Amino acid sequence: MLQFEELKLELENLKPQLDDLYEAMGIAQLGQEQKELEAQSSGEGFWNDLENSQKVLQRISHIKSKIASYDKLRSAWEDTLTLIELAEEAQDESVYDEAKEGCVYVHQELETLRLTTLLNGEYDANNAILNFHAGAGGTEAQDWAQMLYRMYTRWAERHGFKYKVLDYLNGDEAGLKSASVLIEGENAYGFLKSENGVHRLVRVSPFDTSGRRHTSFASLEVMPEIDDSIEIEIKDEDLKVDTYRSGGAGGQHVNKTESAIRITHLPTGIIVACQNERSQHQNREVAMKMLKSKLVEIKEREHLDKIEDIKGDQKDIGWGNQIRSYVFMPYTLVKDHRTGFENGNIGAVMDGDLDDFINAYLKAVSLGEIQR
Repeated sequence: MLQFEELKLELENLKPQLDDLYEAMGIAQLGQEQKELEAQSSGEGFWNDLENSQKVLQRISHIKSKIASYDKLRSAWEDTLTLIELAEEAQDESVYDEAKEGCVYVHQELETLRLTTLLNGEYDANNAILNFHAGAGGTEAQDWAQMLYRMYTRWAERHGFKYKVLDYLNGDEAGLKSASVLIEGENAYGFLKSENGVHRLVRVSPFDTSGRRHTSFASLEVMPEIDDSIEIEIKDEDLKVDTYRSGGAGGQHVNKTESAIRITHLPTGIIVACQNERSQHQNREVAMKMLKSKLVEIKEREHLDKIEDIKGDQKDIGWGNQIRSYVFMPYTLVKDHRTGFENGNIGAVMDGDLDDFINAYLKAVSLGEIQR
C-alpha cells in the first residue's frame, strides 16, 4: 500500500499551506464581519436607505462566497485524507484513482485560492467585459479573433462563469470583426485583466490555397463591469450616438429594427456598441456602462487622477505590441512575452486552458517583475 502512503504524505505536507491560506484570506475576520453585517441587516430601519442596504447585502454575499470556497477546499482535504486512511485499513486498492483525483483537486484549488489573495485591486472582484477586435489582414485576422472569442468563452465555462454576448460583428467571409462579451463571476476581472493586449497567431492559413504560413493579430480589451454605485460624469456633448440594425449572434429582433447602439466618446475616441438587448433604450444603457467601465479601466491602469486626463492613445494591433504568441507551425507553442511562460499543448490552450498563463502573470506582478 505504498502508493497510498505517498498520497497521505503529500496531503499532510499541504496542511501548513492550508493554515497559511486561512490567515491570508482572513477567514476568521470575514466570519466576524459577516455576523456584524447580518445583525445590521436585520435591524430596524435597514431598508430605509436602499442604496446602503444593497451594498451591505452584496458584501455579505461576497464574504459568504470567500468563506465557502475555503471551507470546500478544507473539506476536500479532510475527505481525501480520510478516504486514504480507510483504504489503508481495509487494504482496498480500488479507491486509489479516487484518492489520487482528490489530491490533484486539493493542489489545484489551493493554488487557485492562494492566487485570489493577490487580487486586491479595487475592481478585481467584479465581472469582466471583453472586447475582441480583429487586426489588419482581412479574413485571416477575423478568423483569429473568433478563435480567441471561443478560447475565452471556453475558459469561462471551465470556471463555471456565465457569459453574455453584448455585441457581435461578423467577419466578411469568416470569423468576426469585433465582439463584446460580459463574463459574470467572482474575480472574473481580477483573473482576466492579465489577458488585455494584442495576441499573435502563426499558422498555415486554411484560407490560402498555396498553403503558406501567415501571421495574424487580434486584440483583447478587458475591463471591469462598473455598477451604478460608481459615479462618472460624462457630458452629453462628448458623445456621438449612432443607431443601426443588429447583426450577428442575436435574438428575435435582429435585423428588424434599428435598436443597436454605437457610442463614440469624442475626447478619447473610445467606441462601444451593444446590439443584443431587446430595445434601443436597453442597448444604450449597456453601452454607457461599457463606456464607463472602459474609462475607469484606463484611469486605473495609467494611474491617472481623473477621467479627463485620458488621452485616448491606441496601440496598433500588430507587430511589437503582442503580449502572447500562438504558434501552430512549424512547431506548436504558446508563449507569453511578459512572463516567459510557455505551453506546448496548443490544443488545450485554445480550449480555454489558460490558468497557468494567468497564474504566471499574477505572480510576476506580485513580485514586481512586471507592471500592470
